[in-house]
Amino acid sequence: MSRLKPKTKRFSNRTILQVLTGSIAAYKAPDLIRAIRQEGGRVVCVQTACSREFVTETVLRTVSGERVYSEMFPKDAPFGVLHTSLADLPDLVLVSPASANFIAKLASGIADDLASCVCLATRSPILIVPAMNDNMYNHPVTQRNIAQLKAIGYRFVDPVEGDLACGRVGIGHIAAPETILAAVTAILSVRGRRK
Repeated sequence: MSRLKPKTKRFSNRTILQVLTGSIAAYKAPDLIRAIRQEGGRVVCVQTACSREFVTETVLRTVSGERVYSEMFPKDAPFGVLHTSLADLPDLVLVSPASANFIAKLASGIADDLASCVCLATRSPILIVPAMNDNMYNHPVTQRNIAQLKAIGYRFVDPVEGDLACGRVGIGHIAAPETILAAVTAILSVRGRRK
């Protein structure tokens, strides 16, 4: 009788730092985290203050099995300089969901909280998954910010048409988890394993 070879997991020995911003789509983050962990990945979460209105630290800690970071200067930080230590940690920074405000901050180089400091300090690839109102997404300023970030190497998973928090249907609904995972896989397979 032949033994079945264990299935190779896509994200074995990979660390993904997931930044959650102030979009209602943050409530879907636990499902994405669970899917990454099922594929062998480690997920460390950084939350903006607004994201905490949509998903709690307790939920993220439970599904990730990791400490969740949101404060720039926590008294019990495990690292000397938290934002640069977190920036050096991952194989990939996944900003999901990404609000219009956070995208604008990245495009402007504003680093006024832990999440934006980590993004500015990291040298790992950054994958941005926008989720917002359709008018906000289609606004020329948001589109300019996205184009500017793409021009310097940021990757994006575009939003899709779907139900929005305002009650309309339009482009701005967060992409499906499978689509996000496919983009993560593509980036990590090109990047190779960290030493």
